[in-house]
This record gives sequence, structure tokens and C-alpha cells, in this order.
Amino acid sequence: MILSIESSCDDSSIAITNIETLELIYHKKISQELQHSIYGGVVPELAARLHIEALPKILEECVEYFPKLKAIAVTSAPGLSVTLTEGVTMAKALSIALDLPLISVNHLKGHIYSLFIEKEEVLPITILLVSGGHTQIIEANSLNEMNLIASTMDDSFGESFDKVSKMLGLGYPGGPVVQEYGLKGDENRFELPIPLRQSPNIEFSFSGLKNAVRLLIEKCTKEDGTIELQDKYDICASFQKTAVAHIMQKTKKLFKKKVPTNFAIVGGASANIHLRTQIEDLCQKNGTALYLSQLKYCSDNSAMIGRVAVEQYKINDFIEVDDIDVKSRLKGF
Repeated sequence: MILSIESSCDDSSIAITNIETLELIYHKKISQELQHSIYGGVVPELAARLHIEALPKILEECVEYFPKLKAIAVTSAPGLSVTLTEGVTMAKALSIALDLPLISVNHLKGHIYSLFIEKEEVLPITILLVSGGHTQIIEANSLNEMNLIASTMDDSFGESFDKVSKMLGLGYPGGPVVQEYGLKGDENRFELPIPLRQSPNIEFSFSGLKNAVRLLIEKCTKEDGTIELQDKYDICASFQKTAVAHIMQKTKKLFKKKVPTNFAIVGGASANIHLRTQIEDLCQKNGTALYLSQLKYCSDNSAMIGRVAVEQYKINDFIEVDDIDVKSRLKGF
């Protein structure tokens, strides 16, 4: 069994995965959404302090599995440096105390392998990764051969939802609440600019759309500083329609160049129903097999880290305790 730790942002999570059967023996996650919601986004220093409290509590429930462990795995990058450090510190201590090898896991590979929790991997596969920190298209041929095809030039898909939610005073995280408000709105009421619509390049950008929403909110704000509830519904619906349209335009360009045999959406923002539905339609029309993570594994979690770690364990991809380091960003995979 492998014990895996995830602390790249605001979720404290530990899992135990069976190496031979891929069975998820144990998995627990403690979210910090409530504590960060009053600030409209994640506060790194607060997140780190909350990890210090939560991770040991979860670990106490795993003690009975210690004799059966073969390795310790932990997210080391990318993410918030101060929060990654908490997970890595715990992993190093466990590795030394239990005399077990240490596995350093790329968080983005974790999202890709969220598709394969308790399942065999399906490779090669083309992946759309949409989260609060990333918007990327990746060609994954094997565990250690992953190529970045496209990425965002500025904000991410998930981050833009958070920002719109914050501007409307709807809370954090923005993805679920904007989607919920959008269900009650008219997505055709406001016409917002689709980013990079005329560009032939397969790349993403959300800063311009975010600014257009800001101007729209200012226009809808009354003299007393309030906004009609229906206006909020319509703004959310119109924004979501445009953000998804941008993703779909660029993804369709990719399909025109070469239709993927296998395609997947991963990351926290992949839970967006509108995006999932349109990707499903695109794949069905092109005869592409679509793979989706279970909704409970879309956001950050240690189960996906453990699933990657199993593959790394099989090829003895270990790291010395003194060599592991946290990185907020990575250039590749």
C-alpha cells in the first residue's frame, strides 16, 4: 500500500492505495472553503495553518495501515509553496520514521490520473485540464511522456469563475455558485466578447472576458451600490456561456487538426455541467472516447496522488528525503 498526501492549495487530504489491485483503501479530505470564503479566495498563510491542524488529525486514522505501507507519496509541485511545504514535511517525517521510500508527485499528473482511480490507465489520451490555477491541453502518451499542447496566456477558466463570483459578492469557490446562479438566468441577455475568437492559435485567455464582466457589473449597479438579483442571474449565465464557448472554440480547432482517439476533462472546473455536456457532444460527433473523473475526484484530492504514485512505485521512481523540494510552478511534466 502507498500512503499519499495532498496539500497543494486549500484541501488537506490523505489516501491509502493498494499497489496491486488499485483499490482505494482509505481516503479523506478536509476542505477549507468555509474559512476562505469570507476573503473571496484562498489566503495562503491561513491555508498553511489549517493544514497544520487538519493533516495530523487525518493521519491518526491511518495508523492501523502503517505496517502494510510500502511507500509514502506527496504532492511537491505545482501549488502554493507554503501549503505544499506542510504536506512534504509530513511525508519526509513518515518516510524517515517508517523507513519507507518517498515518492514526489506532480500535482497536474495527479489530475490526469484522477481518471484512473481504482482503474487501469488508458494511454495515450488527450486531456483538457481546467482548474483554478490551470487551463491546458495535454497529450499524455505515458506516465513520463506528457506534452503541453496549449495553455492560458493569463487567467485560468476556474479562476475567472472565482473572480466573477467575487465581483458579484457571491462567495468562494466561484465555480459552483456561478453555475447555480446561471441556471436562473438568461444567457443571451448580455453579449460578452469571446476571447481570441479570430486567432488561429490554440491558446486560452480569460482576462479580457473578466474585465468585460467587471464593466457590465458596474453598468448594472444602482446608485445605492446594489444589483438586482435577476441581473446577477443573467450576468452569471452570460459569462458562463461565453467562457465555455471560448474553451469549445479552441478545442474544436484541436479536433480539426487531428481527432483524438481518447479525450478527457480533468481538474476542479471540469465539474462544470455546461462544459461537460458540450465536450460530450463534440466527442460523440467525432467518434472519440470520452473519459471523465467522478465528480468527487475533480477537485484536489490525495486519491489521485496515490494513483500516480502506484505507477511511479512500479518503476522505482523514488526521491531522497534531502532532495525533495516544493515548487509553485513547473515548466513541464
